[in-house]
This record gives sequence, C-alpha cells and structure tokens, in this order.
Amino acid sequence: MDSLRALFSLAVLLLSWGSAWAQVTAIRAGRLVDPETGTALANQVILVEGSRIKAVGPGLAIPEGATVIDLSGATVLPGLFDAHTHLCATLDPSQDGGEFLLMSLRSRAGYRALRGAAHAREMLEAGFTTVRDMGNAGDYADIDLRRAIKEGLVSGPTMLAAGRIIAPFGGQFGVRTRREVLEDPEYLFADTRDELLKAIRENIFFGADVIKVVVDGQRYAYSTEDLRFIVAEAGRSGLKVAAHAQTKEGAHRAIEAGVASVEHGFKATDEDLALAKKNGVVLVSTVFPEDVLRAFGWDAAGARRVHGNQVERLDRAWKVGLPIVFGSDVMVEVQGQTRGSLALSYTDSFVRAGIPPRAILQSMTTHAARLLGVEKERGAIKPGFFADLVATPRNPLDDIQALKQIHFVMKEGRVVRRAP
Repeated sequence: MDSLRALFSLAVLLLSWGSAWAQVTAIRAGRLVDPETGTALANQVILVEGSRIKAVGPGLAIPEGATVIDLSGATVLPGLFDAHTHLCATLDPSQDGGEFLLMSLRSRAGYRALRGAAHAREMLEAGFTTVRDMGNAGDYADIDLRRAIKEGLVSGPTMLAAGRIIAPFGGQFGVRTRREVLEDPEYLFADTRDELLKAIRENIFFGADVIKVVVDGQRYAYSTEDLRFIVAEAGRSGLKVAAHAQTKEGAHRAIEAGVASVEHGFKATDEDLALAKKNGVVLVSTVFPEDVLRAFGWDAAGARRVHGNQVERLDRAWKVGLPIVFGSDVMVEVQGQTRGSLALSYTDSFVRAGIPPRAILQSMTTHAARLLGVEKERGAIKPGFFADLVATPRNPLDDIQALKQIHFVMKEGRVVRRAP
C-alpha cells in the first residue's frame, strides 16, 4: 500500500511539473477579431500555455522566459473551419470522367491516405485549423488520416470524419457493372431498416464522428421516415447526421426529418429554407467557383450558369436568416491552387450573394464550431480554448479578401506557418 501511495504522489508531482514546464507563448496582436460579436479590439496580448489559451487582454504581463510572437501589425482571428471537405478524394475527369466508382478503383486506400495527408497540410497552411471530412475516402482512409494527424505523424487540421457514406443501393455511382465491383468501400449500401442500423453502427465502430447519408443519389431515395430513423439511431450514440441533398425533394425530406445539416441543398425552396431555420437544421453551403466547375468538366457557359444558380440559392438562404456554415466540397485539382487556397476562393460566392464579412467569418468559425460540436473549445479566442489562431495583414471584417493573405497559422499552440 505504501508503494502505491508513493507512486501516486510521484505521478501527481510529475503532472504538476509538466504543467509548470509547459511552454508559454505571448502573442502581441495589433487587432483581435471576435467573429461572433463582429468586433476587433486593438493592441491585445494572447498568452498561450501548451496547447491552450491561458489569457487574453490588453497590457497583460508577459511571463519571464515566454516566447514572444509580434503580430502587432496584423489582425489575429480564430482558425478557420471547412465543414465539408474530401481530403482523400480527387476526381480527374480526364481519367475517371468524374465518376466516383472509377476514382475509387483507380486509387487504393493507401494512396488516397497519402494524398489526403498532402491535402491536409495544404488546408492547415491556408488557415483551416479544423475540418469535417465528408467521406469518399474508400476503406476508412479518412479515419486513418485523422489518427495520423492526432498522433503527429503528419501535419493537418483537427479532423472530424464521416467514414463510409451511407446510401441506397448504388450510392452516387453512375456506372452499371457487376455487383461485386459496385460493392466497393466507397459507400455502405443500405435500404432496409436493418441495413441502415448495421451501416450506422459499423461507421460508429470504426470511429466516425458524423453520419453522412446520400438522400437523393439515384431515382429512388430515402423517405422522411427513413431519415428520422437514421437521425434517432445516430443520436443514441451522440452523433449528428449530415444529409447530401441536391434535389428539391431530397432537401425537403432531410429538413423535415430534422437532420443536423443539409449539404449543398442547391434546389431548396424558400419554404424549405424557412422550415430548416425552424427545425434547427443548418445549411452547409458548397457554392462551386466557376474554375472548379470547369475542372469538373463544365464548359465556360455551363459553369457560369451553374455558379449563378447556386449563388442565388445562397442569397435566398441568407435572406431567410438560416444559419450558414462554410463548406468547400473540393474534390478536383486546379492549376496554380493548393487544396487550401482553392477552399478559400469559395468565399467569393458569399460576397457575390451579398453576405457581409462578419457573417462570412461566422460561417467559418462560430456557426461551424457549433455544428461540429466543438464550440466550447474551438472557434473563438478565449481562455481555455485551444490555441488555433491565424493572422492576416488586413482586417477581414472590412474586406473578407484578407483571408487570402493569411501569413501566420498556429494550431493547438504550435506555429505551423509564419511568413515574413
């Protein structure tokens, strides 16, 4: 017993020493933006101890021995969120025609995880410190990537991952081929309640943070009652449901069923957007820039038309007062762009829709953190929160284009990028 007490005392002592030895960093911020209130305070000091923020305020005493980072000429704000990424997926119309099945067959899980690691680094360096990966990662490559980032094997944002997407038979595949080829790890096909139950539980077992369902990938689709069943079963394990919905009918059913978020929702009516607000359903906007649409294979006229239609939907959602969360849904490569810079270009769609900078920032921080369930530790610069910070020379509350000039990134107290 005495030896156990001695070991316990030693453990407590070591823990206290670890706290005392935690690296302290003091950041001098010329302006400090709070997206939730839309304010920018001048000449603030942020004290970071280890991975978390210890104190924030003007004129704070800087502890002896602290590392000082001078951002007095810059605007500091919380790290950004992208709530709809596909880090382990890259469609190449020249090789796979934009068909998910061919993409999956061309790239095994190991290659996709490695490519995902490269995309994760690019997202983090662009200022995205938290992302929600929405599947299309084959055999749980997204879960493996999340683990590798958490263990420090590769550099990337904090990840929440969907695992395998649940869908009616065929998923989003357009190719008709042998059943054994179709039943590939890209999706979990589930049509009956028993199959839905099994698919949800399999995802949870392998570590999914969110359940993603394809509502309307084929002519047949999940009913409102099917979706309510999915929401209830996922909720029993504390998980939210994200619904991929690209048709008017699909968006209506998902909103009626009370999913946590509708992804895309390009054809949603004003009535359904208002119902979403009433039901607490969030819209994750993925309005594709024209260059991304062209990379998907659209000609210039088609890309312009599709982009315009999607911006019009975003404008309607904003006017209804529906909470909007930023999501990029990038799955292609555009010459001269990284995965991170391409994601940032999606803010132009918000500007075109007439959404003010404060609301755009909220979609990339406050609203996103709330949807992802991390609002008590990420998405703001407050004591006790993780030290996820970015800095830019200009104030994004005045001009959201400032986000494209991020030159400093800190994730959980560690400097990831610091450009001169």
